[in-house]
Amino acid sequence: LLSAGWDLVIIDEAHRLGGSSEQVARYKLGEALAEASPYLLLLSATPHQGKTDGFRRLMAFLDKTEFVGEESIEREKVSPYVIRTEKRMAIDADGQPLFKPRFTQLHSIDWGAGHAEQKALYEAVTEYVREGYNQAMAEKNTAVGFLMILMQRLVTSSTRAIRTAMERRLEVLQIPNEQLTLFPEDIDEDWVGLDSQDQMEQVLTARLKALKNERKEVELLLSAARRCEAHGPDVKAQGLLEKIQELQRDENEPDLKVLIFTEFVPTQEMLAEFLGQRGYSTVSLNGSLGMEERQIVQRKFRDEAQILISTDAGGEGLNLQFCHVVINFDLPWNPMKIEQRIGRVDRIGQTKVVRAVNFALDGTVELRVREVLEDKLQTILEEFGVDKLSDVLDSEEGGIPFEELFKAAVLSPEDAEERAARLAEEIRRRADEARAGSKKLGAVESLTADDAKQVANHQLPYWTERMVTAYLRDHATAGASVDGVDGRYRLVWPDGTEQEDAVFSRQEAEATGSTVVTVEDRRVRRLLANLPHVAPRMAVPGVVVDGVSDKVSGWWSLWRITLQSEDDRERRLLALFVDNGGRTLAPTARTVWDALIDGRFERRTGVNSEDGSILDRLRGVASERGEQLFRELATKHEERITRERRKGRDAFRVRRKALGHVGLDTVRQYRERQLEQEQAAWEERMSRLEETLPELAPVCIVRVLRHAEGDNG
Repeated sequence: LLSAGWDLVIIDEAHRLGGSSEQVARYKLGEALAEASPYLLLLSATPHQGKTDGFRRLMAFLDKTEFVGEESIEREKVSPYVIRTEKRMAIDADGQPLFKPRFTQLHSIDWGAGHAEQKALYEAVTEYVREGYNQAMAEKNTAVGFLMILMQRLVTSSTRAIRTAMERRLEVLQIPNEQLTLFPEDIDEDWVGLDSQDQMEQVLTARLKALKNERKEVELLLSAARRCEAHGPDVKAQGLLEKIQELQRDENEPDLKVLIFTEFVPTQEMLAEFLGQRGYSTVSLNGSLGMEERQIVQRKFRDEAQILISTDAGGEGLNLQFCHVVINFDLPWNPMKIEQRIGRVDRIGQTKVVRAVNFALDGTVELRVREVLEDKLQTILEEFGVDKLSDVLDSEEGGIPFEELFKAAVLSPEDAEERAARLAEEIRRRADEARAGSKKLGAVESLTADDAKQVANHQLPYWTERMVTAYLRDHATAGASVDGVDGRYRLVWPDGTEQEDAVFSRQEAEATGSTVVTVEDRRVRRLLANLPHVAPRMAVPGVVVDGVSDKVSGWWSLWRITLQSEDDRERRLLALFVDNGGRTLAPTARTVWDALIDGRFERRTGVNSEDGSILDRLRGVASERGEQLFRELATKHEERITRERRKGRDAFRVRRKALGHVGLDTVRQYRERQLEQEQAAWEERMSRLEETLPELAPVCIVRVLRHAEGDNG
């Protein structure tokens, strides 16, 4: 990975590399990647999570000289390295918001008189969980404690989920006790971080020792669950059907697409059957599907099915912006997991207002906790903004203990609301810290439609298209060819490889499913690497340019101006037009350049460049006209060296100050001598970096002809 010779390394979710110290493996990986590439781009929605030390380590990936100690994290130093754009402020090329508004609703499901049996099952399982968890903790049986908490989440998901789990638990309890264990090897150390379905698989597969009277309890609960299933659909399933029908009416869209999330596969299977029996076309995604199978399901949801039912593992990496309604049939205890679910549809390309509906059973302790949390979190969001709240909720270092909150609420429901309020206050405190920290990032970039258009309408795809198609046509004798209309091509390269239905625009590729060809394509890279250089006495192509050739003829040339130092190279391009009388015409140079780029010219027979004197004459003009560009590059280089000297000397000052805390004189003096030697070597290197080497090289020369000159070629 580190020896691949990267030109640019891009790290998403970069805040996770900061780690809790410089000894953490993820930090070391980030440090190594930063040194393995000349260019590094760090992407993060939450770079500063209220922890200056972690943020300083992150910034040191970009410039380890500038960001030495925590005192280096100042707005003036940080802001040149940061581009800030809040998600909801992003715009498209027309100046319209890139993301649509979002509305989230907590939907309480009333048990009703017809579901008394299911409510009794919920209460019985909750009591089983409380007693079982306390007994497991008293016996130091952590694994069974995991199982008890999982049972609580299963019973709030669906009757089928808890029935399936009870059946599998009973199978284990029927095994002779001596074959069971307190410390199963099947349960990973990172069990808490697993997807809920994976947690269920691990804990139910493990042969966990029975609690006192547990077999009898499980038999009773299993019998009750089977009676509930036989009685009819779950109250939540019935509520789901009513909510989908309500949304169809509200949206006036009978074929409304809906994304439904659940934590468990048994619930997923139940919902697919329940909705399918009522005329809805459904597809399902879960962690058992491979990448190709997932893509097939995603296409079916886009083109055919009305409803996609997914587990959390199944939803990873999905882009479902063609759907705008998400129903969380059961709710993870961590709000960030709910945010990730909604993010499957709340994406670039979404054309409608996003609606998210979170289901919860009325009268349950989980609903009481969630209502308090959501009320408090909404207040925090209004005070601090969505980015600061996300900073806190998504923080890995000292993450918010939502799992512990809900677990404690189930085990001791009498003070559940008070615990939730205390946790919300802790979140508010951290959000305040995050806001203070984010002030050091610099101002949020204000975007305009012109900025977006400049990016969206960049000419690189067009230039690539012109270069590739011209190259393939010119190499027809080597077996190359290019055919196509309306910007969609069949490309055949000289090496025999083919590209069907190829386009050069990513937007068009996304819209049509065509293959996009960019400068990253290995064939295009090879073509760029082997572009011919201008040499004396070589044949120069002749062209006729409308708007120019009827007035003047002469030589158009493009020059590369380079300023090279030991560790850097800056370049500029200079276009020139010199007519036959020796006049330098800057506007004509620009006109010819645009015409060559856009293909608005006629190619004529190549022109002999005589004895090479024309190249010398053009070089003289380029040297004179390029003097200003050389000076600009030199000034930029001098400013960079001045900044590097300041940063370096500040870094040595901080390190020298730190040595003052070393207690032993001999150790301190030894390290001071080492630091002096290191600084002397650094000063010598900075002196070498001041030296530069200018270079002026021709990139392209074209003879612009009058209409009457030359023959068509």
